[in-house]
Amino acid sequence: MVRVYSLAVLYKGVNNATILKAAYDLQSFSFFQRGSVQEFMTFVSKTIVERTQQASRQSVKEGEYMLQVYVRADNLAGVFISDHEYPSRVAHTLITKILDEFTARVPPNSWATANETTVDFPVLPQYLAKYQNPQEADALTKIQTDLDETKIILHDTIKAVLERGEKLDDLVAKSDSLSMHSKAFYKTARKTNSCCNF
Repeated sequence: MVRVYSLAVLYKGVNNATILKAAYDLQSFSFFQRGSVQEFMTFVSKTIVERTQQASRQSVKEGEYMLQVYVRADNLAGVFISDHEYPSRVAHTLITKILDEFTARVPPNSWATANETTVDFPVLPQYLAKYQNPQEADALTKIQTDLDETKIILHDTIKAVLERGEKLDDLVAKSDSLSMHSKAFYKTARKTNSCCNF
């Protein structure tokens, strides 16, 4: 079944990315895992935006998830996290639409100092629900011309996005934005997934 887990709008600063607004659909996870999964999705969203060049798009596979990211020339960024079955064209169309709408509602001069609590952009959960079915959503939208003008880079894992010598495990260990519970969840998930690989 096709599933969208997260939609986020971020601002890419000089040294880090800030989440301006995000929406999550974590119903497929157990109640006790949802907090950790949301924290980890926030962490990965910020990391991938920090590692993406201005005016470019990327598609990154990480485990059972697919991350679609677009960082505009004005440093406004969108991240779409789904399963592998979700069509990337539809995801990138939605990201472009959301960023255009965000720009119309939230003044660009406030992005650098804004955060999730100060930004009023209530339509994100509605888009998350509406785009759960890509066939229905795609019929309602037109392909944006800038999708053809920008190159989408597909990486097999998030490792390809990280800088040479960097490891996701090391970033998770060093991160101040992840709680100890989320770090433990990540390590447990890593061990569980590694035992099943041949």
